[in-house]
Amino acid sequence: MKYLKISLGIFVALAASRFVPHPPNFTSLLALSFYVPALLGLRYLPALLTSFIITDIFIGMHSSAFFTWGSVIFIGLLSQHFGKNFTSRISGALIGACLFYIITNFGVWSLGPYGYSINGLILSYTLALPFFGYSLVSTFIFSAIIETLYKLKFWKKNLIN
Repeated sequence: MKYLKISLGIFVALAASRFVPHPPNFTSLLALSFYVPALLGLRYLPALLTSFIITDIFIGMHSSAFFTWGSVIFIGLLSQHFGKNFTSRISGALIGACLFYIITNFGVWSLGPYGYSINGLILSYTLALPFFGYSLVSTFIFSAIIETLYKLKFWKKNLIN
């Protein structure tokens, strides 16, 4: 029952940030991709991925979906190495945003719209820079929100005990 409640909370947090009007790539996805497994454990990674897939179905599927989903899994697995302290977690979340940019834009290039050349690869990454900026800013903001909620819960728990 606890798993189901937390999974529903993950879905609501992700869906809210994806369905509310926002700048491109300005969602909680990357922060959640990092923090859910880092703070709650890898057992919640399927709930996160399922939430992402469901929201993609409603928003609209795209040809590079497997690259975005794969990067969410990779970021979640990587998060296990960054969960030690605040600075480590924030750094890990921002590294996750960088990995998302690298993986998904490689996926876009590999699907062929920019041509299979080094110039096409560079163009793919260059045209995505504005989206990357939004991803970095949103990851930082949502990470700060998650860290604040985490600290408040931790402090409350310690004050009661």
